[in-house]
Amino acid sequence: MVKKILRRTIFSPLDAILKDSRSVGIILFSCAIISLAFSNWAFTSSYSTIWLRELNVSNSFHLPHTLLHWINDGLMSIFFFLVGMEIKREILTGELSSVRKSLLPIGAAIGGMIFPAIIFYSFNNGTEFVRGWGIPVATDIAFSLGIATLLGPRVPMSLKIFLTALAIIDDLGAIVVIAIFYGSGFHLMYAGLAVGIIVLLLLLLFLKVRFGMIQILLGLCLWYCVFNSGIHATIAGVIFAFTVPTANLDKLEHLFHKPVNFLILPLFALANTAIILPREILSAIDTGLSWGIVFGLFIGKPLGIIFACFVLVKMKWGELPAGVGWPQMVGIGLLAGIGFTMSIFIAMLAFSEHELQNISKIGVLLGSIISIVAGLICLGYFGKRLTEPQ
Repeated sequence: MVKKILRRTIFSPLDAILKDSRSVGIILFSCAIISLAFSNWAFTSSYSTIWLRELNVSNSFHLPHTLLHWINDGLMSIFFFLVGMEIKREILTGELSSVRKSLLPIGAAIGGMIFPAIIFYSFNNGTEFVRGWGIPVATDIAFSLGIATLLGPRVPMSLKIFLTALAIIDDLGAIVVIAIFYGSGFHLMYAGLAVGIIVLLLLLLFLKVRFGMIQILLGLCLWYCVFNSGIHATIAGVIFAFTVPTANLDKLEHLFHKPVNFLILPLFALANTAIILPREILSAIDTGLSWGIVFGLFIGKPLGIIFACFVLVKMKWGELPAGVGWPQMVGIGLLAGIGFTMSIFIAMLAFSEHELQNISKIGVLLGSIISIVAGLICLGYFGKRLTEPQ
């Protein structure tokens, strides 16, 4: 009897939430709002300091030294491991498995990274803020797909597949940007050890050794070496994903999907939006840094995506997803401007100053919210018109 009541009142609703793709976006947005509220509520003034608490044991072993760093360098490596597996699967059997299939989303992703960077640079050229150019180039794949799913049949499956492929390539681009431009000093010994571990993992893959504890231990060693090499630790997650045997991809993706989406990303959102807003918030965000991020996400993303797609379609190097018109492509371009977790992640790497990190985060939140609203309006209106029976 008790089991039936628990199943009906707790487990069944919880299972429905976990299976609903819309839940991720809603949970992440809720976490951001909760974290902002707690950070600025007088009765919870110590909330933001929780994430910055020093962990003494970490210093002895050259590990992340605060809870925030453990989330950003440790747990987010698991997120990037999942992203890496998704990229590998798409390259092998999905939308990136042939030149014809992949050209449009690749072009769209490149355009969607270049234009935001140009817009950000135009706002911040010659200032100390210019090193944040990578912040608006990223797309939050979980959030953007969650928002697209809210519209149901107004967003055709072909368009969701395009957005997924675009966001995956965008993530790959963001990973390259992080690896090249946002490292923290280079240590040759650790980098050499990391290369040696990668060679071992590839050898195990080539010899078709069953994926198990050996690879997991080598993966942990790889993370440690990459973390101490000066390259951002999350890159280890992507590299490790590419050494996973193809036969294990589906099983591991399924295993990590829920923990990443419903534990790691919400924790990341809580920790990285613990922003104490200044009293004069309008003057605080009225900087080239903030506006460069806002306009980079809201204007640069859709502009770059549409421009690249238009050129490729006109040159007959690609074609729009089945049943999709240009207005819907604009809507998807707007949803790709939801930077949120990825943009905040890059902001934390771009600036060491707490004040600049907070201004960047506010810009990311503002740009992402505007992109969500504009994308929903555009897809809601044009999606309805294009799906109505003639």
